[in-house]
Amino acid sequence: MIEMQVDGIAFDAATMSPIVMLTDSDGRRALPIWITQEQAKAIKLAINQQMAPRPLTHDLMVNILEGWEMELDRVVIHSLKDNTYYAQLRLKQGDQTRDVDARPSDAIVLALRLDAPVWVMEEVISNASIPVDQDEDERERREFRQFLSNLSPDDFAKFGN
Repeated sequence: MIEMQVDGIAFDAATMSPIVMLTDSDGRRALPIWITQEQAKAIKLAINQQMAPRPLTHDLMVNILEGWEMELDRVVIHSLKDNTYYAQLRLKQGDQTRDVDARPSDAIVLALRLDAPVWVMEEVISNASIPVDQDEDERERREFRQFLSNLSPDDFAKFGN
């Protein structure tokens, strides 16, 4: 799993649909997740640490978790099927933990409100992420090719046994 940060809300140029952007800690990969306008508003409020005049659904959930002394340990975006992302909330209460199915957008809002980490399975990252820093990726590929071209069979003997 790779920990990701919420980078913000972007908009699809063709459809003007909102997209929540998650980025890895190196800022090298971004994971775009298309969301609704309402979900985008809730995420923006959470990013800016603002509250609606009356509790929204996510605020209600936060109040329930806190009222029952439950902790959101983490959010895990675990799969992508038919262009739909799937996530789970890892909830803790004392020494008990439970995983609860959630839409990624809802899970992200809760993670932002409760300061919980967002993790994404590596398979999801490899299938759906977009490169952010292509120059750095190319530099690493060149360095790796250079490293490989300088290897000899004797180098492998150094690591044996």
